[in-house]
Amino acid sequence: MTEIKNLKTKCEKIKLVLTDVDGVLTDGGRYYSKHGEEIKKFHVRDGMGVNLLLRNGIKTVIVTKENSLIVKKWSKDMNISKIYSKAVQKEKKLSDICKYFKLAEHEIAYIGDDVNDLELLDSVGFSATPNDGILNAKKIVDYVCTNKAGVGAFREICDLILSIQFPNKTKWY
Repeated sequence: MTEIKNLKTKCEKIKLVLTDVDGVLTDGGRYYSKHGEEIKKFHVRDGMGVNLLLRNGIKTVIVTKENSLIVKKWSKDMNISKIYSKAVQKEKKLSDICKYFKLAEHEIAYIGDDVNDLELLDSVGFSATPNDGILNAKKIVDYVCTNKAGVGAFREICDLILSIQFPNKTKWY
């Protein structure tokens, strides 16, 4: 019961959701066309999650170590508020994010899956990892998703936050 109460308390404060890309929004696989172009697969429910959050006053930001045209295109199509690309040490972006969005760390959620996410996961108000995130991520996060990366883990976090912030709302869209 204490864990549920703590989760509720953390999610009630969230005003911004940060997400990694590979291993969260995608299945982490690297696909290449016959011309050597990298291809990524995103789940439509995760994109809808971004828009459900946005319609309810919560923005989404991508924090990724890569600099991908595919991610930029998907982000624009899905109404991502900002992208922090080439973020090798993601935790160092948190101060900039707080200043830019005029928020405190406890008002920010982050979903990540691997070693380069651990410090940021440990610094925000609410943290999560997909079901197939690494063991060290699972040990420190507030919530381990039932869904795997690339198949609705991000949407699961969106639904969790929205259901806690708007318990009587029947339509989030």
